[in-house]
Amino acid sequence: MDTQNPSAPTRPQSRIAGKNHPHGQAHAGGLVHDHTRHTTRFTVVGNHLAQHPSLSGLAIGLGVYIQSLPAGARVDIKTLAARFPEGTTRIAAALRELETHGYLRRERQRTPTGRIVTRTISCNQPGHRREAEHRPPPPRKRTPRKPLPAVPKPAYPAPALLQTATDLLADLRRHDPRLLLSASDTAHLAPGVAAWLERDVTPTAVRQALTTDLPTEPLCRPAALLAHRLTTQLPPPPPFRAPAPPPPVHHPWQTCEGCERAFRSPTPGLCRDCRASLATTS
Repeated sequence: MDTQNPSAPTRPQSRIAGKNHPHGQAHAGGLVHDHTRHTTRFTVVGNHLAQHPSLSGLAIGLGVYIQSLPAGARVDIKTLAARFPEGTTRIAAALRELETHGYLRRERQRTPTGRIVTRTISCNQPGHRREAEHRPPPPRKRTPRKPLPAVPKPAYPAPALLQTATDLLADLRRHDPRLLLSASDTAHLAPGVAAWLERDVTPTAVRQALTTDLPTEPLCRPAALLAHRLTTQLPPPPPFRAPAPPPPVHHPWQTCEGCERAFRSPTPGLCRDCRASLATTS
Protein backbone atom coordinates (compact mmCIF):
# COMPACT_ATOMS: atom_id res chain seq x y z
CA MET A 1 0.00 0.00 0.00
CA ASP A 2 1.33 3.33 -0.93
CA THR A 3 1.91 5.90 1.83
CA GLN A 4 1.28 9.63 1.50
CA ASN A 5 4.21 12.01 1.46
CA PRO A 6 3.50 14.59 4.15
CA SER A 7 6.00 17.02 2.65
CA ALA A 8 4.44 17.00 -0.82
CA PRO A 9 2.58 20.18 -1.79
CA THR A 10 -1.10 20.00 -1.25
CA ARG A 11 -3.36 20.18 -4.23
CA PRO A 12 -4.55 23.75 -4.82
CA GLN A 13 -8.12 24.29 -3.85
CA SER A 14 -10.61 25.42 -6.43
CA ARG A 15 -11.82 29.05 -6.36
CA ILE A 16 -14.94 29.71 -4.41
CA ALA A 17 -17.91 30.82 -6.44
CA GLY A 18 -17.67 34.48 -5.41
CA LYS A 19 -13.97 34.81 -6.39
CA ASN A 20 -13.81 33.16 -9.74
CA HIS A 21 -11.99 34.88 -12.57
CA PRO A 22 -13.93 37.83 -14.02
CA HIS A 23 -14.23 35.99 -17.31
CA GLY A 24 -15.63 32.87 -15.69
CA GLN A 25 -19.23 31.78 -15.87
CA ALA A 26 -20.23 32.17 -12.21
CA HIS A 27 -21.63 35.68 -12.78
CA ALA A 28 -22.88 35.26 -16.29
CA GLY A 29 -25.26 38.12 -17.12
CA GLY A 30 -24.33 40.24 -14.03
CA LEU A 31 -21.83 42.98 -13.25
CA VAL A 32 -18.23 42.09 -12.56
CA HIS A 33 -15.76 44.75 -11.35
CA ASP A 34 -12.25 44.75 -12.72
CA HIS A 35 -10.85 47.50 -10.48
CA THR A 36 -7.41 49.01 -10.10
CA ARG A 37 -6.71 51.31 -7.18
CA HIS A 38 -6.35 54.96 -8.15
CA THR A 39 -3.33 56.83 -6.82
CA THR A 40 -3.64 60.13 -8.76
CA ARG A 41 -6.35 62.17 -10.50
CA PHE A 42 -9.40 60.65 -8.87
CA THR A 43 -12.51 61.96 -7.14
CA VAL A 44 -14.43 60.30 -4.32
CA VAL A 45 -18.14 60.35 -5.12
CA GLY A 46 -20.81 59.06 -2.77
CA ASN A 47 -23.19 56.35 -3.91
CA HIS A 48 -26.03 58.59 -2.79
CA LEU A 49 -25.23 60.65 -5.89
CA ALA A 50 -24.02 57.96 -8.26
CA GLN A 51 -27.06 55.79 -7.48
CA HIS A 52 -29.58 58.52 -6.70
CA PRO A 53 -33.09 57.15 -7.28
CA SER A 54 -34.62 60.45 -8.40
CA LEU A 55 -31.92 62.22 -10.38
CA SER A 56 -31.68 61.82 -14.12
CA GLY A 57 -28.59 60.32 -15.66
CA LEU A 58 -27.55 63.72 -16.99
CA ALA A 59 -27.93 65.29 -13.55
CA ILE A 60 -25.86 62.50 -11.95
CA GLY A 61 -23.19 62.88 -14.62
CA LEU A 62 -23.05 66.67 -14.20
CA GLY A 63 -22.91 66.27 -10.43
CA VAL A 64 -19.94 63.92 -10.68
CA TYR A 65 -18.24 66.18 -13.22
CA ILE A 66 -18.71 69.31 -11.10
CA GLN A 67 -17.37 67.58 -7.99
CA SER A 68 -14.25 66.62 -9.94
CA LEU A 69 -13.45 70.23 -10.94
CA PRO A 70 -11.00 72.43 -9.01
CA ALA A 71 -12.19 75.41 -7.02
CA GLY A 72 -12.80 78.47 -9.16
CA ALA A 73 -13.77 76.52 -12.29
CA ARG A 74 -16.67 77.93 -14.29
CA VAL A 75 -19.83 75.82 -14.11
CA ASP A 76 -22.38 78.14 -15.66
CA ILE A 77 -24.82 76.82 -18.25
CA LYS A 78 -22.95 78.19 -21.26
CA THR A 79 -19.63 76.74 -20.11
CA LEU A 80 -21.16 73.30 -19.46
CA ALA A 81 -23.03 73.38 -22.80
CA ALA A 82 -19.73 74.02 -24.55
CA ARG A 83 -18.28 70.97 -22.78
CA PHE A 84 -21.19 68.51 -23.25
CA PRO A 85 -23.45 67.85 -26.24
CA GLU A 86 -26.79 67.94 -24.40
CA GLY A 87 -27.46 71.66 -24.98
CA THR A 88 -28.34 74.54 -22.65
CA THR A 89 -31.97 73.54 -22.04
CA ARG A 90 -31.22 70.03 -20.79
CA ILE A 91 -28.16 71.15 -18.85
CA ALA A 92 -30.16 73.90 -17.15
CA ALA A 93 -32.81 71.35 -16.16
CA ALA A 94 -30.17 68.97 -14.81
CA LEU A 95 -28.59 71.76 -12.73
CA ARG A 96 -32.01 72.52 -11.27
CA GLU A 97 -32.34 68.85 -10.30
CA LEU A 98 -29.02 68.99 -8.49
CA GLU A 99 -30.04 72.20 -6.77
CA THR A 100 -33.39 70.73 -5.72
CA HIS A 101 -31.70 67.72 -4.10
CA GLY A 102 -29.04 69.83 -2.36
CA TYR A 103 -26.00 69.02 -4.50
CA LEU A 104 -25.69 72.62 -5.71
CA ARG A 105 -26.31 76.02 -4.12
CA ARG A 106 -26.23 79.38 -5.81
CA GLU A 107 -25.41 82.52 -3.84
CA ARG A 108 -25.24 86.13 -5.03
CA GLN A 109 -22.31 88.10 -3.68
CA ARG A 110 -20.98 91.64 -4.10
CA THR A 111 -17.33 91.97 -5.10
CA PRO A 112 -15.05 94.68 -3.61
CA THR A 113 -15.67 96.72 -6.77
CA GLY A 114 -19.43 96.63 -6.21
CA ARG A 115 -20.24 94.11 -8.94
CA ILE A 116 -22.86 91.41 -8.21
CA VAL A 117 -21.73 87.87 -9.12
CA THR A 118 -23.29 84.41 -8.65
CA ARG A 119 -21.22 81.80 -6.81
CA THR A 120 -22.05 78.10 -7.34
CA ILE A 121 -21.31 75.84 -4.36
CA SER A 122 -20.99 72.06 -4.91
CA CYS A 123 -22.04 69.87 -1.95
CA ASN A 124 -20.71 66.32 -2.00
CA GLN A 125 -22.98 65.44 0.95
CA PRO A 126 -26.23 67.42 0.96
CA GLY A 127 -27.31 68.43 4.44
CA HIS A 128 -23.76 68.38 5.79
CA ARG A 129 -22.41 71.88 5.25
CA ARG A 130 -18.94 72.66 6.29
CA GLU A 131 -18.55 73.46 9.96
CA ALA A 132 -17.26 76.91 9.14
CA GLU A 133 -20.54 77.74 7.40
CA HIS A 134 -22.58 76.68 10.46
CA ARG A 135 -20.32 78.40 12.94
CA PRO A 136 -21.67 81.87 13.83
CA PRO A 137 -19.39 84.68 12.73
CA PRO A 138 -17.10 85.97 15.45
CA PRO A 139 -18.17 89.22 17.07
CA ARG A 140 -16.70 92.22 15.34
CA LYS A 141 -14.27 94.18 17.44
CA ARG A 142 -15.31 97.81 17.75
CA THR A 143 -12.19 99.70 17.00
CA PRO A 144 -12.14 103.33 18.16
CA ARG A 145 -12.96 105.76 15.40
CA LYS A 146 -9.98 107.72 14.15
CA PRO A 147 -10.38 111.41 15.07
CA LEU A 148 -10.92 113.92 12.30
CA PRO A 149 -7.97 116.07 11.19
CA ALA A 150 -7.66 119.46 12.83
CA VAL A 151 -9.09 122.46 10.99
CA PRO A 152 -8.10 126.16 11.04
CA LYS A 153 -9.56 128.40 13.71
CA PRO A 154 -10.88 131.93 13.19
CA ALA A 155 -9.15 134.77 14.99
CA TYR A 156 -12.47 136.12 16.25
CA PRO A 157 -15.01 133.25 16.52
CA ALA A 158 -18.11 135.42 16.64
CA PRO A 159 -21.37 133.45 17.13
CA ALA A 160 -22.85 134.88 13.93
CA LEU A 161 -19.77 133.79 11.95
CA LEU A 162 -19.90 130.24 13.33
CA GLN A 163 -23.64 130.03 12.61
CA THR A 164 -23.04 131.02 8.99
CA ALA A 165 -20.36 128.34 8.74
CA THR A 166 -22.67 125.71 10.27
CA ASP A 167 -25.48 126.55 7.85
CA LEU A 168 -23.05 126.31 4.92
CA LEU A 169 -21.92 122.82 5.99
CA ALA A 170 -25.47 121.59 6.54
CA ASP A 171 -26.37 122.73 3.02
CA LEU A 172 -23.58 120.75 1.32
CA ARG A 173 -25.73 117.61 1.04
CA ARG A 174 -28.00 119.47 -1.39
CA HIS A 175 -25.06 119.77 -3.77
CA ASP A 176 -23.75 116.21 -3.21
CA PRO A 177 -25.73 113.64 -1.14
CA ARG A 178 -22.46 112.01 -0.08
CA LEU A 179 -21.65 115.13 1.98
CA LEU A 180 -24.29 114.38 4.61
CA LEU A 181 -22.57 115.28 7.89
CA SER A 182 -23.42 114.37 11.44
CA ALA A 183 -23.92 117.02 14.10
CA SER A 184 -20.53 116.26 15.67
CA ASP A 185 -18.76 116.42 12.31
CA THR A 186 -20.43 119.75 11.54
CA ALA A 187 -19.38 121.18 14.91
CA HIS A 188 -15.79 120.07 14.24
CA LEU A 189 -15.66 121.61 10.74
CA ALA A 190 -17.50 124.88 11.46
CA PRO A 191 -14.44 126.75 12.84
CA GLY A 192 -12.52 125.85 9.69
CA VAL A 193 -15.23 127.32 7.47
CA ALA A 194 -15.39 130.37 9.74
CA ALA A 195 -11.65 130.87 9.24
CA TRP A 196 -12.27 131.04 5.47
CA LEU A 197 -15.17 133.48 5.85
CA GLU A 198 -13.03 135.62 8.14
CA ARG A 199 -10.52 135.98 5.29
CA ASP A 200 -13.06 137.69 3.05
CA VAL A 201 -13.98 134.47 1.18
CA THR A 202 -17.63 134.44 0.17
CA PRO A 203 -19.86 131.49 1.20
CA THR A 204 -20.27 130.60 -2.49
CA ALA A 205 -16.49 130.37 -2.93
CA VAL A 206 -16.15 128.19 0.20
CA ARG A 207 -18.90 125.87 -1.07
CA GLN A 208 -17.21 125.52 -4.45
CA ALA A 209 -13.85 124.73 -2.82
CA LEU A 210 -15.45 121.93 -0.78
CA THR A 211 -17.61 120.36 -3.50
CA THR A 212 -15.57 120.71 -6.72
CA ASP A 213 -13.59 117.72 -8.12
CA LEU A 214 -14.74 115.22 -5.50
CA PRO A 215 -13.78 111.53 -6.03
CA THR A 216 -16.27 109.49 -8.05
CA GLU A 217 -16.21 106.49 -5.69
CA PRO A 218 -18.22 106.42 -2.43
CA LEU A 219 -16.83 108.64 0.34
CA CYS A 220 -16.03 106.62 3.47
CA ARG A 221 -15.55 109.68 5.70
CA PRO A 222 -16.68 112.87 3.96
CA ALA A 223 -15.90 114.92 7.06
CA ALA A 224 -12.22 113.90 6.90
CA LEU A 225 -12.03 114.93 3.25
CA LEU A 226 -13.60 118.32 4.02
CA ALA A 227 -11.25 118.85 6.96
CA HIS A 228 -8.29 118.15 4.68
CA ARG A 229 -9.50 120.66 2.11
CA LEU A 230 -10.23 123.34 4.69
CA THR A 231 -6.65 123.02 5.96
CA THR A 232 -4.60 122.54 2.80
CA GLN A 233 -6.52 125.06 0.65
CA LEU A 234 -6.88 127.78 3.28
CA PRO A 235 -6.42 131.13 1.46
CA PRO A 236 -3.98 133.71 2.85
CA PRO A 237 -5.33 136.49 5.04
CA PRO A 238 -6.26 139.70 3.24
CA PRO A 239 -3.49 142.38 3.09
CA PHE A 240 -3.39 144.91 5.94
CA ARG A 241 -5.27 148.10 5.18
CA ALA A 242 -4.79 151.17 7.38
CA PRO A 243 -8.07 152.55 8.65
CA ALA A 244 -9.39 155.42 6.59
CA PRO A 245 -9.14 158.86 8.25
CA PRO A 246 -12.39 160.15 9.70
CA PRO A 247 -14.34 162.47 7.42
CA PRO A 248 -13.90 166.21 8.12
CA VAL A 249 -16.44 167.76 10.46
CA HIS A 250 -18.50 170.55 8.92
CA HIS A 251 -20.02 172.75 11.63
CA PRO A 252 -23.07 174.85 10.85
CA TRP A 253 -22.74 178.46 9.83
CA GLN A 254 -23.00 181.02 12.64
CA THR A 255 -23.25 184.88 12.58
CA CYS A 256 -20.54 186.62 14.63
CA GLU A 257 -22.07 188.61 17.44
CA GLY A 258 -19.29 191.21 17.15
CA CYS A 259 -18.84 191.86 13.43
CA GLU A 260 -21.83 189.96 12.07
CA ARG A 261 -19.53 188.01 9.78
CA ALA A 262 -20.47 184.38 8.95
CA PHE A 263 -18.27 181.63 10.36
CA ARG A 264 -18.55 177.87 11.08
CA SER A 265 -18.90 176.86 14.70
CA PRO A 266 -20.84 174.28 16.66
CA THR A 267 -22.27 177.05 18.83
CA PRO A 268 -23.15 180.76 18.31
CA GLY A 269 -20.67 183.42 19.50
CA LEU A 270 -17.72 185.40 18.18
CA CYS A 271 -15.66 184.59 15.11
CA ARG A 272 -11.96 183.89 15.39
CA ASP A 273 -10.88 187.50 14.66
CA CYS A 274 -13.25 189.00 17.20
CA ARG A 275 -12.09 186.52 19.82
CA ALA A 276 -8.44 187.45 19.12
CA SER A 277 -9.22 191.19 19.30
CA LEU A 278 -11.07 190.70 22.54
CA ALA A 279 -8.14 188.75 23.98
CA THR A 280 -5.70 191.59 23.00
CA THR A 281 -7.70 194.40 24.56
CA SER A 282 -8.20 192.52 27.74
